[in-house]
Amino acid sequence: MNPQRVVLVGGSGFVGSAIANRLSAAGVRVVVPTRRRSRSGHLLLLPTVEVVEMDVFDRGALGTLVDGADAVVNLVGVLHSRPGSPWGADFQRAHVDLPKALVTACTLAGVARLVHISALGADAHAPSEYQRSKAAGEDAIRTAAAAWTILRPSVIFGRGDSFLNLFADLARVFPVLPLAGAGTRFQPVWVEDVADVVWRCLCERDAHGQVFELAGPQSYTLRELVEYVSELVGKPRPVIPLPEGLAMLQARLMELAPTPLMSRDNVRSMRVDNVASGAPLPFAMQPTALEAVAPGWLGQAALRSHYYPFRDHARRAR
Repeated sequence: MNPQRVVLVGGSGFVGSAIANRLSAAGVRVVVPTRRRSRSGHLLLLPTVEVVEMDVFDRGALGTLVDGADAVVNLVGVLHSRPGSPWGADFQRAHVDLPKALVTACTLAGVARLVHISALGADAHAPSEYQRSKAAGEDAIRTAAAAWTILRPSVIFGRGDSFLNLFADLARVFPVLPLAGAGTRFQPVWVEDVADVVWRCLCERDAHGQVFELAGPQSYTLRELVEYVSELVGKPRPVIPLPEGLAMLQARLMELAPTPLMSRDNVRSMRVDNVASGAPLPFAMQPTALEAVAPGWLGQAALRSHYYPFRDHARRAR
């Protein structure tokens, strides 16, 4: 049976907005909590979406929020944290404490379904605090009385993402791009594919108690992705791979910024490839190629990007 009322925790951002659109198109009532309702105007236009101003880290308010919901989807995640052991306090709060609180709130409210967005590479023995804290959050979700599903996406791309658009902005500003983790492989997944998977997980009994990886049809080194994006925006730039020592120094300097672009923990996470171990998407779904959609918002240099070698991999099966 399809859910009638779904709470999207962390649903006001890039990925959450795509999921809210997908659920709204299916006629589902969607509740999106946010600290500042004024920043969620794009969601207010959706006919079945209600935006609630609240702090999801307030356990009392969280219990009220999920009361009466058929399902909860948790999208909360942070990329940076103050350092700590076994991970920093910000990772603890967002990746571990909140999933635990959600499990308790869902159990008390009798919520039937819980879908948790984790990350590809989550592992208790991973090199970064981010990855280890994500694994601890997954352990908390597995204790839920609700029928749970854990999703592990690779980097997620789409209009408004903070991945491809970041490199596009850097290429527009800098003549040369020094790059940490240049040889690390990623398998980017389109945000609309992620939204479709979430919808299927909410409806399919076969998704209960499962962990699914989410990825695109093709893997690339980070260097290849940066070169591709810079070509798309008409600013082809030479990429200079940085050894880890220099990358850590670069990240340490970036950590001093109010909104860091990179942290030393991010560098450590790139010691392992971020690619799927099996089928890129569950339910025999066919993933959308990066080259099939990225030119739609990055392709100011459309003629040049048309001849980029990656075009041979482009395909879209929906």
